Amino acid sequence: MTVNGRAVSVDVEDRTLLVNVLRDHLGLTGTHVGCDTSQCGACVVHIDGRAVKSCTTLVGQADGANIVTIEGIARGDELHPMQAAFRDNHGLQCGYCTPGMIMSAIDIVNRYGADLDEETVRQELEGNICRCTGYHNIVKSVMDAAARMKMPLAAE
Repeated sequence: MTVNGRAVSVDVEDRTLLVNVLRDHLGLTGTHVGCDTSQCGACVVHIDGRAVKSCTTLVGQADGANIVTIEGIARGDELHPMQAAFRDNHGLQCGYCTPGMIMSAIDIVNRYGADLDEETVRQELEGNICRCTGYHNIVKSVMDAAARMKMPLAAE
């Protein structure tokens, strides 16, 4: 599989959870384990461009896939627009849910475009639990990032 643009190969059983391969074998600890039951969304990564909960995805299901984790969305020192919007709008507190929240939010914007409304964002984020914020600034961050993602990124 390809992870964050790099071809990787791991020798594990196909039934190993993707989140465990990312964290334990590849050292990508930004993908968090919150519930192990697909309820909280802290483990969201992108597989072939779609948001997926890696705590219930078997690594065998990702064989040959293109996987992007939170570590793979920035361009060098330049934050992804969603990361920047979360920072600028105070869309995080403890930060535990933030990687999964950001990965889910990028997927939402990729599917809906910049024409998002608050109700859609709230509905789409129902699979991501934040125990700290109350979601107001998270929704504000996603709305802000949707506009930013419409604009071209600065050249590397």
